[in-house]
Amino acid sequence: MSPPRRVIFGCTGPRLDPDEARFFAQAQPWGFILFARNVVDPAQLRRLTEALRGAVGRAAPVLIDQEGGRVQRLGPPHWRGWMPPLDQTARACDPVRAMELRGRLIAAELAAAGIDVNCAPLADIAGAETHPFLRNRCYGEDPAQVTACARAMDKGLMAGGVLPVLKHLPGHGRARSDSHHALPVVDAALADLEATDFAPFRALSDLPLGMTGHLLFPGLDGQAPVTTSARMIAMIREGLGFDGALMTDDISMQALAGPVADRGQAALAAGCDLVLHCNGDMAEMAALAEVCPPLDGAARDRCAAALATRRAADDADLAALSAEYDALMA
Repeated sequence: MSPPRRVIFGCTGPRLDPDEARFFAQAQPWGFILFARNVVDPAQLRRLTEALRGAVGRAAPVLIDQEGGRVQRLGPPHWRGWMPPLDQTARACDPVRAMELRGRLIAAELAAAGIDVNCAPLADIAGAETHPFLRNRCYGEDPAQVTACARAMDKGLMAGGVLPVLKHLPGHGRARSDSHHALPVVDAALADLEATDFAPFRALSDLPLGMTGHLLFPGLDGQAPVTTSARMIAMIREGLGFDGALMTDDISMQALAGPVADRGQAALAAGCDLVLHCNGDMAEMAALAEVCPPLDGAARDRCAAALATRRAADDADLAALSAEYDALMA
């Protein structure tokens, strides 16, 4: 079997279409990402994750964004609903412990469905001008609190057998626009960024997986956003010390310009290990499969090292943990 390609794909619905299955078998993406469009109930979701891995013939990672609040792909009545992270940290009598419990309980639900990677924690710092698309997804307004809560989420997810993804490198909190629709520009001084925005990412640089933010930092690279900037990826690696497998944010977001395949090529050339493509559009996926090569070299080693950290969930009393969480939130 050929090595997996440097790409992560989504699919269109709650069942794997035969054409999708044939395409994935040939394209061999490194992994898959799921959204609300793919989710009906626990039994269906388990069948889907098994079908995705069956299509590629290996235990490919299956990702999801289950942050809680506005960004949770699994929700009531089958799964627990979560308040926005920023609201939780403001309300909890022990914000760090509450975040660890949140991570552990989320991991239990994901693992039961066959999902082994969660696109969390966020280490972005909320500020007065943070765009509403992001603000209440953050863990706080202070670098120390954000770092502690993000580490707690990491700990909870890992204890539940789910890998975390650190996002959005190197810091999305100052963005005043929504990168789904436009390219945010962060014009803060480097000294301010080092003291605030970058600090949590440096402290969490040991996480196995990370995700770039589609952001322009004119003081560091005025030509290309982080995802396609060799200078910014080098800063993430060398300046922040992140040596995990680095994926792009969704490559089809409108913060980036040009055809999707060109964006993917540019991200890989800049130093990203993996291209994340989320919308399930077959034509776009086929174009990306043409330009995203099989994993090799340092990218292969980082991705293998990340997957090697997958482990079985610990033996936890989930009912007791849920009760502890509720007490902290009361």
